[in-house]
Amino acid sequence: MRPVEMWGGIECSICRVGDDYSDQVNRSGHRTRLEDLDRIAELGIRKLRYPVLWEQVAPQSLNHPNWSWPDERLNRLRELNVDPIVGLVHHGSGPRYTALHLDTFDTGLARFARMVAERYPWVEHYTPINEPLTTARFSGLYGLWYPHHSDDHTFVRILLNEVRATKRAMQAIRQVNPAAKLVQTEDLGKTHSTPALAHQADFENHRRWLTYDLLCGLVTREHPLWEYLRASGASVDELLEFTDDVLPPDVLGINHYITSERFLDDQTEHYALDDSRPYVDVEAVRVRPVQLDGLATLAQEAWDRYSIPLAITESHLACTREEQMRWLYQTWQTCTQLREQGLDMRAMTVWSLLGAFDWNSLLTQNQGYYESGVFDVRSGEARPTALFNLVRSLATTGDFAHPVLQDPGWWHRDTRYLYQHHAHLTH
Repeated sequence: MRPVEMWGGIECSICRVGDDYSDQVNRSGHRTRLEDLDRIAELGIRKLRYPVLWEQVAPQSLNHPNWSWPDERLNRLRELNVDPIVGLVHHGSGPRYTALHLDTFDTGLARFARMVAERYPWVEHYTPINEPLTTARFSGLYGLWYPHHSDDHTFVRILLNEVRATKRAMQAIRQVNPAAKLVQTEDLGKTHSTPALAHQADFENHRRWLTYDLLCGLVTREHPLWEYLRASGASVDELLEFTDDVLPPDVLGINHYITSERFLDDQTEHYALDDSRPYVDVEAVRVRPVQLDGLATLAQEAWDRYSIPLAITESHLACTREEQMRWLYQTWQTCTQLREQGLDMRAMTVWSLLGAFDWNSLLTQNQGYYESGVFDVRSGEARPTALFNLVRSLATTGDFAHPVLQDPGWWHRDTRYLYQHHAHLTH
């Protein structure tokens, strides 16, 4: 049996908030540090999620791209024998001459994707758009990112644009490289709730699959969200386009965080939050007595639904170095166990190798809040943290021993609870 691989990733979001762009690669200093790639290669990682982002290469026009940065970086990865999984849009809205909700987005991305494939025909793995559903929620439903809408119609329009753009981008890439593979990432969470909010939890638990369901042609008239999509502006013809022209992922990339599982509670008096809301939405891990499903269950659900190879494409925890070690090691053990149980679990990805900035505000504020990863970049160079030896050992030997791993992570301890709920739970 082929062992689970260790992949890596660079947090590379170029997120638009109003008229301002926030660029994680600039903020980490990676934009000017080629030597970071040599340090990453020392980990033994052989696949790396890496940006060749539309906004960065062609910010003014697709007629005037600047390839100098990706030329240098992708060629260095090739010399290091590290296979890039190239991302084209990462929580962005594209350059200023397009946007997620506009008709120009999918045609523009397809053109850019072909340009990338023609310049780097040896690249085999692509993620045209990272987390389409998550990006659509944050940009079209919650109003956090550009175009800052908060309605179902914009959410659905953005999601359909993104999935259509993903398909057209991969079709354009495969005209150049027929062997190119789609690694489609999405945050695969789950929603739990009180009985009064069971309908909302059911809706969200159907919605969480939409990126994959659309790509796999599963959104038929019998789909639980067909009527919701129609009522939110999707035409019959465009929905059937996804079932008539299927482009399933080659790898389902599951992005898993401790905050991915949510709890909806109509009894707002249990929470010191905004009492004007009809219900609260909090991290399920913080509510007693909610029981998390956990990564193993979520991955099994994805495998049962699609029977497509899986990979954990993001795994990160903003916490102490000791807790980060426990989180990554637990994720690795889960992936290994799932592989042994017969799931085609290809890899676990250590995300945010260079850390991340301002995700505590979901990139809406520039406060300099930094979460370190396998490296800490606050000194101006990539300095290894306690995670370095852990990741290198897992990548090269498949295991790691350290006294800190003998203790449970905070998410297993009773001290994790911030809220107490007393009613019977349904989810």
